[in-house]
Amino acid sequence: MAGSDDTINHRGKPPPDDVLELVHQLMHEYRSLQYRQLRDGPHPITHMDARVLGYFSRHPGATQRELAAHSGRDKAQLARLIKGLREQGLLAAAVDPADRRNVQLSLTEAGQDVHKALQQQSRRTGAKAVAGMADVEKQQLVELLNRVRQNLRG
Repeated sequence: MAGSDDTINHRGKPPPDDVLELVHQLMHEYRSLQYRQLRDGPHPITHMDARVLGYFSRHPGATQRELAAHSGRDKAQLARLIKGLREQGLLAAAVDPADRRNVQLSLTEAGQDVHKALQQQSRRTGAKAVAGMADVEKQQLVELLNRVRQNLRG
């Protein structure tokens, strides 16, 4: 659906005190831009697909169980995601030599290429998001967002 505009999560300008709604809208726009390039390519990648590829890029040979423990996601959902990524040729599976009941998952060469493209697109989108900001403004923004995160955690 090239050129389509997703208006589901766009409810106009949030009230000035609704910081989290603004963060939600920013993340939605960020993800939309980030995946637009790959969405119509040979491997239509979703946000969760990208997260799974990222995990196995950082943890080659990890198992589905380890991914579930790390992500907190439903095992059935992850099984469907992994199956789809394997069918697309982005993930490879190998029997764990230490425990043949486990399957170790790793990115294929195509999976590495897609992951690398996602990282490049992420960097470009991030640079676009903060274009025109001075370094001190970027640092201040990071500090404020970290404070919001700490407030939510504490």
